Amino acid sequence: MFHLSQNIGTRQRVVRAVAGGLMVAGGVLMFEGQPLGYALAAMGVMGLLTGLMGYCPACAMVGCKIPQTR
Repeated sequence: MFHLSQNIGTRQRVVRAVAGGLMVAGGVLMFEGQPLGYALAAMGVMGLLTGLMGYCPACAMVGCKIPQTR
């Protein structure tokens, strides 16, 4: 097993988790049974997971890191 270090900050994690949850709910409730609803829910799941884990593969590919504070 490998370790994924966090590469997004706390504020961004909260925003991603909330936005992802809203996207899942919107996809399921507003577009139920439609391809657009499934796509919106899938994107929401990705946002929700990155927010909960604190690790974003796309940010890791471009070299984003959590800013260090003193």
